[in-house]
Amino acid sequence: MNMKQLCAKEALKYIKDGMCIGLGGGSTIGYLAEYLAKEERKITVVTPSDDTAELCKNLGLMVLSLEMTAHINIAFDGCDELDKELNALKANGAIHTKEKIIASMAEKYVLLIDESKFYDTLPLKDSVTLEVIPQSRNYVQAQIEKLGGKAVMRKSGAKAGFVISDNGNYIMDTDFSNVATFAGKPEELHKKLKQLTGVVETALFIDMVAFALCVCGDEVKVIEK
Repeated sequence: MNMKQLCAKEALKYIKDGMCIGLGGGSTIGYLAEYLAKEERKITVVTPSDDTAELCKNLGLMVLSLEMTAHINIAFDGCDELDKELNALKANGAIHTKEKIIASMAEKYVLLIDESKFYDTLPLKDSVTLEVIPQSRNYVQAQIEKLGGKAVMRKSGAKAGFVISDNGNYIMDTDFSNVATFAGKPEELHKKLKQLTGVVETALFIDMVAFALCVCGDEVKVIEK
C-alpha cells in the first residue's frame, strides 16, 4: 500500500453511512472514492472536480451537483502546502473557488497530505493562484506588481489562449515567494489579494481546515492546531 492509499484508508474512519461528503481532486481522493465504493458505503458525494465526479459515477456512488447542496458533513481534499496553523495553498487545480464553497458548506474540511507538503509556515513555493474576472486582468496584474509579486496568465496546453475557470473567468498565477512583506503571513496576503477589484478568489485557504491527515513514513498523523 502506497502513501496515498494509506492516507485514503485513514480517511474512511471519518465517514459514516447517511453522510453527504465532499471529495476534491487528485489521486488520493481517487483512492478514497474507490474504497467507499468497495465497502458499499451509503453516502452521497459533492465534488468540485469533473474527474472525481466521473470516477464516482463510474464506481456507482451517488453524486449531487454543487448547486443542489447547502450542507456537507465532512469534506476531503489535497493541497500543495500546509502550515502549522492549518493555512493551506492549493495552486494547481484552478477549481479553488468551488473548493472553497464546499469547504464552507462542510462541518469539517480535512486535507490529506504527505509530510513533504507540511511546513512551519507556508513557503509559497507554489503559485498563489487567483480566479480573476477577465475585464480586470490588466488592473489586477498591475496591482500584484505594486505589492511586490509577479503575475502571469495561465495558458492552456490543450488549446490556444488562457485557461478559463468553470465560472468563465481567467486563472492568474502569482509569485510572492520572495516578498518579505508577506513572509509567514498568508492571511495578510490573502486579504490584500481579495481586496483587489476583479479577484474572485485566491488559492489560499485561511481558517478553513479543521484538521489534516498526514502520512509520515508508514503511519498517518492527525495535524490539528
